[in-house]
Parts: sequence; structure tokens; C-alpha cells
Amino acid sequence: MHKTFNDLPLKVREHSIQILGQQLADSFDLYSQIKQAHWTVRGPDFIALHELFDSVASHVLEAVDLIAERIQQLGGTARGTVRVSAQKSSLSEYPLTITVSLDHVTALSKVLSQFAKQVRSDIDLIAPQDTITADMLTEIMRNVDKDLWFIESHLKQN
Repeated sequence: MHKTFNDLPLKVREHSIQILGQQLADSFDLYSQIKQAHWTVRGPDFIALHELFDSVASHVLEAVDLIAERIQQLGGTARGTVRVSAQKSSLSEYPLTITVSLDHVTALSKVLSQFAKQVRSDIDLIAPQDTITADMLTEIMRNVDKDLWFIESHLKQN
């Protein structure tokens, strides 16, 4: 822990940093999975999905930055390299062999949903003692829910 004048109790900061460290790994992995889809999508709706995936990736990259900076604010050290993220991520592996647009839509819908479920759980864990971090995660969730809706709207549903 770095020395800080942040007045949250040390135990609260350590708890938040631990949760945020996992969120950093997951969000950076999520970003790379979305970029994988962005680069490899094919089909008649290519341009629409290519641009949508890029937009979603930019939202996730903003979340990566928010999470890393919050770790630092609390006196921790953000560990957000690709290697660390790959080792720590709790997200399912992205299928690297798909190229068909609807397969990407399905895969991204699943991983966004998995990420969202964990963020919601983490908000509940953090909120009682660290409302600022919980609020930041809530802000991230607003974008994730919206982006999930945009992506999964490409799936035919009855």
C-alpha cells in the first residue's frame, strides 16, 4: 500500500483494492475479447457490428482506466498488464475460431453478461463501506447494460 491521506480505513481500502484488482483483470480481458470480435467479424452486417464493437470496446477501455485510477487513489498499485490480466481474469475464454457475425454477437453477449454479473455482485460487497467505489462501478454498469442491449439486439428473439 502506498501512503495516502485518503480517510477511508485501511481495511476498507484493502478490501476495495482487492475487488478492483480482479475487476481490472476482467475488464482488460473483456476489452481484448471485444477487439477480437471487432477485428474478425464477417457477414452482411459487418460494418454495423464492426463499428458497434469498437464503440463498446472504447467504453470498456474507459472502465479499465477508471478502475486502475481508483486502485491508485486508495493507495494500491494497479496491475493491468496483458499478462497479469490473462492470469487473473475470471471471464470465459473467447472463441478465437469464429468469424460469423451472429456467433460474435452471441459470444460477446455472454461475456458481457458474465462481466456484468460480477460487477453487480462487487457493488453489493463494496457499497456498505466504500460508496465512492460502488458509485464508480455503478457508472460502469450503466454502460455495460446499455452495450449488452445494443449487442444482443442483433439476435433474433421471440
